[in-house]
Amino acid sequence: MEQLSGKTAIVTGASSGIGAAIAREIVKEGGNVVLAARRTEKLAELERELVKYGNSKVLSVQTDVTKNHEVEALVKQAEQKFQQIDFFINNAGQMLTAPIRSGKVEEWETMIDVNIKGVIFGINAVLPTMIERSNGHIINVCSVAGFEVTKASTVYSATKYAVRAISAGLEKELARTGVRVTNISPGMVDTSLTSNSGGHNERKKLETKDIAKAVIYAVTQPSYVNVNEITVRPV
Repeated sequence: MEQLSGKTAIVTGASSGIGAAIAREIVKEGGNVVLAARRTEKLAELERELVKYGNSKVLSVQTDVTKNHEVEALVKQAEQKFQQIDFFINNAGQMLTAPIRSGKVEEWETMIDVNIKGVIFGINAVLPTMIERSNGHIINVCSVAGFEVTKASTVYSATKYAVRAISAGLEKELARTGVRVTNISPGMVDTSLTSNSGGHNERKKLETKDIAKAVIYAVTQPSYVNVNEITVRPV
């Protein structure tokens, strides 16, 4: 059964990893998807893959989420093609090992711009029409680093704590508007971002599809159910 038939989602950071997995699951459930990322060749490759699944429509839009005007253009283009956006999935993120003592100011700025400003820009661009329709769902892909801090993750964790705060505050702002908010916090996922974190005695990392299925769970709940927080960790 295609649970998302007739629905449309925008997925940022869609060119690889968790974002690509989310896009695949949405299409498998019959939904349309707008792929947003900076790497056009990766977007084109994924689009060619997804259009083979069935009746879903796919649109790729090159987008740098740190640039507000590009995010606004993304949403406008998506609305022109699909009329309305049902789900906005803030997935784009940067995980750089740049503790305060490192003095890596540019890396701090990158994480702050992508992980915090990118999320807010996306919400800002899509929210007015969702509120007008009294319907829509914003998914923020966060991290367990938004609950825990290590000596190497100070700035990264700070950005993810911020995403959790944005999700929590937005849910309260949108109470009784019909617009839902879900914060999804994955543990270690097997992606290019975590490929150098290994050790032979580590627990098995999560697969990207595990997080994608959490997204599908949240967006397929009855309209009166708002799943605010999902944390997904390896066993």
